[in-house]
This record gives sequence, C-alpha cells and structure tokens, in this order.
Amino acid sequence: MKTLRNSTLLTSAISLLASINIAASDTTIPVTAENFSHAETARNYRNWAAQGANKGFVIMPGLPPRGKAAATVQMNDDTLYGAAIAEAVDGKVTFSIPETDNYLAVQVVTERGHGQQYVVEDGVYNLPVESQYAFLIYRSGTENGIDAAKANLGKVDVTDINFATSYKVQPYDYDEVEKWVKKYTQEVNSMDNFTYTFPRTSKDVTDLHQWNLENAAGWGGASPEAFVGNKYANSSKMKAGTCYTSTFNDPENKFFTSITAYDSDKYLMKDVRSINSHMWDKNSDGTVTVSFNCGENAKNNIDTQGNDFTFTSRHYGVNPKVINSAEDPIISAVKAQ
Repeated sequence: MKTLRNSTLLTSAISLLASINIAASDTTIPVTAENFSHAETARNYRNWAAQGANKGFVIMPGLPPRGKAAATVQMNDDTLYGAAIAEAVDGKVTFSIPETDNYLAVQVVTERGHGQQYVVEDGVYNLPVESQYAFLIYRSGTENGIDAAKANLGKVDVTDINFATSYKVQPYDYDEVEKWVKKYTQEVNSMDNFTYTFPRTSKDVTDLHQWNLENAAGWGGASPEAFVGNKYANSSKMKAGTCYTSTFNDPENKFFTSITAYDSDKYLMKDVRSINSHMWDKNSDGTVTVSFNCGENAKNNIDTQGNDFTFTSRHYGVNPKVINSAEDPIISAVKAQ
C-alpha cells in the first residue's frame, strides 16, 4: 500500500503543482459555465494525482494543511482522508470498507464532480459510475484520535481498486479555472445561508449556476441522504472583530455534526480548529451554543485568529428533520453579540 508519509510531502506536492500549468495551445480547453464542473474536478484530480492517488492509495498523515497547500477546497477537520483515483471496468468501480470501530465512509466522485455513490457500511462494493475515472474519498472519523483513524485507513484492501494509471491531466488553463472559482466563491460568500444540494449525476442537475457555485465553494461534498449521506451549508462572510453565537437544538444526526471556519477562499486557517458533536459542551437545557471570536471562556469558542471568515455546518448521516428544514438550523441561529 502506498501512503503519504508526512505533511511536508503533501505541501510540497501541491506547491510544486501550483507552479505547473497547461501551456496555452490549440488543445487547451476554454472554461465555460457549461464545463466548469468538469474543469474544477480536473483540477482536484490533478492535485491528488500529483500525490500518486492514480497509482496507489494515499493516506493523509494528519489533518489537512492550512490554506491553499490543501489539495481540495473546504476539506473538513473532523476526519482523516484517504484517496484514490480509479478507472471504471464495465462502467463500475470496486472498493471496500474494512470493519472498524469508528466512522468510515467512501464517496465516489465522477469527472463532473458528482458524488454518485456514498456508502458507510463495511463490505466490498462494485458500483456504477457515469465517467471513465472516479475519485474515491475515504473519510475516517477522528472520534477515537488521529492514530486510530489512520490505523483504520491502513486496513483498506487496496487490491480491490483498479488504479487509474492511464489518467492524464485534462488540458485546461488552471489559472483560468482559478479565476472562475474565485468569482463563484465570492458570490457564495455574499449569501446568508448557502445550502449544498450535490446532485448525484449529471442528469440530476436542475440549476447549472447553483451546481457551479457548489463545485467552486465545496468540491467533493456528499448528497443528503437520510442517516447515510451528509448535508452542508455555508454562512455568509463574517467579521473577525465581532463576537457571534449560535444556539440550536442538537440536530441528532446519525454520525456527528461539525462546524468549521474557513477563509474567504474556503480554505482552512492556521491554528483554527473545528467544533463537532464528539467534543462540544451542551447547555443545561440540552441545546448547544457555538461561539466565534467571543474569548477563551465562551462556550465552544472558535477563534479565527483575527481573520474574517465563513463557516460550514456539516451533518454527517443527516437527520431527516435537517433535510426538511428550510434553512440550516445552526447558521440560521447566528447572532452578533
């Protein structure tokens, strides 16, 4: 099994890749609204292929790097990632989930950015995918610690995976892709309560602009499926100098709930950690209060280290009451103090 041994290698791989671009030529694919999801997915495939994910199973050594050293936008701080790029055989990809004592899920992301499959139960899977290549995201829960999460990823039988050794980086101008990402992300940051839909296949897209916004601000998210998949939502941009709180009823998701702050480009910030339901303190009435920049004595405080921010609420194994809610219950409860 091939693993990534340390965070220095991860950061170096992404930094090196950032300096490489597809030279403008007659074969360079122009970015349009119609192909943006493919272009942004190609950028993410490129980042992970640079780490060898098309040749072996890459296990991240710890929580994601801060800032754009991360391989993917809006990575979470609640699970340890394992990744592989697989090639479909007869329209299907094969992989497995070992028996573990913590959360372990696999998402199958197509070349258009769709999380076509999301599974959480142990077993061997052979599932249909709509593209030639597919990105396998393993998320191993850290509720028992990083070492346990890493050990569980180490149990994955990689012989099940048909690694995409023939995968070629798609010929987009990735500087141009970044400009589109920036434009869409700024639009998301201006919205009060941006909720992700993550349609599972290309034919399920009913609003192309909404889908492009989702790819730019949160590529690789899972479709909301009761007690299996996840539901995500973003706050609008918030000021570092203001104390904000959100008091809400426990969403009672099957696996856990998390709240993570990001910079204006949707990347994790240095020395800023998430709060999740494995660690938060509840109020005496059973509700939960999460604070932002309210001081070290504030309930479940997230200190953004002097940076303006947005935050994402994630509902893992989402409760149907959250799916059916008109607005995210955590974001809609935010108040400036």
